[in-house]
Amino acid sequence: MKSFSHHLFIAVLATPLLALAAPDAAVMSMVQKEKAPYLETLKSLVSIESGSGDREGLDKISSLIADKLKDLGGQVAFIEPGADLYKMFDTPAKPGRMVHAQFVGTGTKKILLIAHMDTVYLRGMLAAQPFRVDGNRAYGLAVSDDKQGIAMILHTLAVLKANNFKDYGLVTVLINGDEEISSPASRTMLSKLGAEHDVTFSCEASLAASDRISLVTAGIGAVTLSVTGRASHAGGAPEQGRNALYELSHQILQMRDLSDPSSGVKFNWTIAQAGTNRNVIPAKASAAADVRVLSVADFDGIEPKVASRITNKLIPDTKVEFNFERRRPPLQASPAAMVVANYAKKLYLDDLGLELSFSTQAEGGGTDAAFAALKTQNAVLERFGARGFGAHSNDAEYILIDSIEPRMYLLTKMIMQIAKGK
Repeated sequence: MKSFSHHLFIAVLATPLLALAAPDAAVMSMVQKEKAPYLETLKSLVSIESGSGDREGLDKISSLIADKLKDLGGQVAFIEPGADLYKMFDTPAKPGRMVHAQFVGTGTKKILLIAHMDTVYLRGMLAAQPFRVDGNRAYGLAVSDDKQGIAMILHTLAVLKANNFKDYGLVTVLINGDEEISSPASRTMLSKLGAEHDVTFSCEASLAASDRISLVTAGIGAVTLSVTGRASHAGGAPEQGRNALYELSHQILQMRDLSDPSSGVKFNWTIAQAGTNRNVIPAKASAAADVRVLSVADFDGIEPKVASRITNKLIPDTKVEFNFERRRPPLQASPAAMVVANYAKKLYLDDLGLELSFSTQAEGGGTDAAFAALKTQNAVLERFGARGFGAHSNDAEYILIDSIEPRMYLLTKMIMQIAKGK
């Protein structure tokens, strides 16, 4: 005869995983209550146009965010771009200000929450693409990248407040307005705060196709090459000119081998411009290259290689110059980040019966989380927002509404558990 324990063991194995999940009832109850307000907040954020170069729109949305953080009990301040601005080719004259908020608790752990309010979209596009809900999807400009992340932070804080949870030492929120242009004004503050906090959660969206967080992203650089030659008549006196296009072509070809698959370095020329008229030897030419790296040290290797190559010229009396922009460092997984990621994976499964994945392979574009991790080995994790799709696209950007509750629960519980030293 089979024992009772044997039958119980078989029954447990046969029970669906979700039935075994045991969420924190108090937290889940408040998360469920915050779902509708979350969507209202998301609508209000999406309904403000806030392109990276739209200072008026960025001021409007930052004021809304600041007011909501104050209502939650935060000590809130605006931080304007300062002398540490890292100027790049696409940096606006006056980048958006940052919203900085602090919530002081009774414990010792310090936790940083980051998201960004700027978008890639241009003023006027909202009229044709307003916020809308269609079934399980909430659509809108920047709804996924990254206004859902702002809403996630605000309503996670609301859940903590409703549960009267203050066991953390400090929760800091930084919402910047220049992420889409590689954070020229906020990168220094992000690095400073990342080093001052035990854990950083970046609330960029997860993927619609799979529940995942990120520990690693590529670093992004850009090389701009400029050639100055001499104009002349292409038919009457071409020999009197110095063809900048020929020299540019030579330079591009002699730098076509700077990619290194063994180290993950990717160096690709992507844009080229030259000439003014068909019958004029071009006096000016330029090109731009996209650079991706997996370690900060790889940036240091690329710049001197480019500097060395351009000294080998095809056409005498031409001038070749270059500019190297370190647009974003790579996010590299620290041992502490691995510990926190594994804990998040276990919590998601134990409490909600859901699978959370993560990888130590670099994916996609860059992230502000990389700036937060630049000067610390403390845990920095990306993609703690809702699950989304279609960033930077027209009419296709959305988040999955049924991901709001589990993702808000995860972020809330992670803050609580870290605060308690778990």
